Amino acid sequence: MFSKLRYDIKAIRERDPAARSNAEVFFCYPGLHVLIYHRMANFFYRHNHKLIARMISQRARRRTGIEIHPAAKIGRGLLIDHGMGVVIGETAEIGDNCTIYHGVTLGGTGKESGKRHPTIGNNVVIGAHSQLLGSFTVGDNSKIAAGSVVLEDIPPNCTAVGFPARVVKRDGVRVDNFDNVHIPDPVSQEMCRLRIQLERMQKQIDKDNTPPAVRDGVNKNDTNSQEKK
Repeated sequence: MFSKLRYDIKAIRERDPAARSNAEVFFCYPGLHVLIYHRMANFFYRHNHKLIARMISQRARRRTGIEIHPAAKIGRGLLIDHGMGVVIGETAEIGDNCTIYHGVTLGGTGKESGKRHPTIGNNVVIGAHSQLLGSFTVGDNSKIAAGSVVLEDIPPNCTAVGFPARVVKRDGVRVDNFDNVHIPDPVSQEMCRLRIQLERMQKQIDKDNTPPAVRDGVNKNDTNSQEKK
């Protein structure tokens, strides 16, 4: 356990420029504290003391703002940066040297049994407030952009963006012209569509409410003007 702790502290200092000393990381980083709690909880869970395991995990949640189920499998060198609001489900698996930012959920969809949470490879970076829902795999060295919603497998060495997330880079080469900045507003688009439809309906209503004599006169005038031309 102490060798893992030393490895975790070293990994945090390498990847977080705000970490200035081992002591600062040990005493001030909730992402490290929750890993210590989780390893204790996981020990009791594997030895069939599930109530004690859940009590430890809930205490960790209250103290750190990070909720990790005791049964989750977590590798070495995990950096949970800031960490508030992170949720890691029961059957989730996380490889070595991964980075998770605040607000991330590794959850299920509520429709599955057995393995129902994501499997995260090694050296994966998951941006803030991303939601990874379901039983799928995120390959080694991949990156999930902040705010993305991942519902299916992400290959290794890829960058995924959007809702639902799709791969925009593979092995450093852009494979999609997805623009993550100038995203069309779906609400505005729908309002424009409804406005056009209402204008068409209003024209049809005005036509139906026009007296027949007026309509016939309009039609005759149109016909005479066309004949003169």
